[in-house]
Amino acid sequence: MTDAITLTGLTVRGYHGVYAEERRDGQDFVVDVRLGIDVSEAARSDDVADTVHYGELARRLAEVVAGDPVDLIETLAERLAEVCLSDVRVETVQLTVHKPGAPIPLSFTDVAVTIHRSRVRGSGPN
Repeated sequence: MTDAITLTGLTVRGYHGVYAEERRDGQDFVVDVRLGIDVSEAARSDDVADTVHYGELARRLAEVVAGDPVDLIETLAERLAEVCLSDVRVETVQLTVHKPGAPIPLSFTDVAVTIHRSRVRGSGPN
């Protein structure tokens, strides 16, 4: 798939982490997502109903980040990828969850997990 829809820098407060203070105080998580999707139908029709509405996608992803806490950002990334692949038009997703406030007692800029998921034609997430 050569077409893509990209959403970068979605910042949402979440309460994920293995430490009690992360669950109590929360921190900002940043999500970048790239959907592999054929946009030719939407280009022809000029109708948002024929594509992934990135505003609605952002809202759904934000609900997951702000929702039920998990220990690992790997788990969070998987949940977010499932949201993306719930739209049958999405063939692939590359998703990165950044945790710039991770409790690391050293100077660093960011910690992130990137996953790639795809669907087998005619089925759900892979």
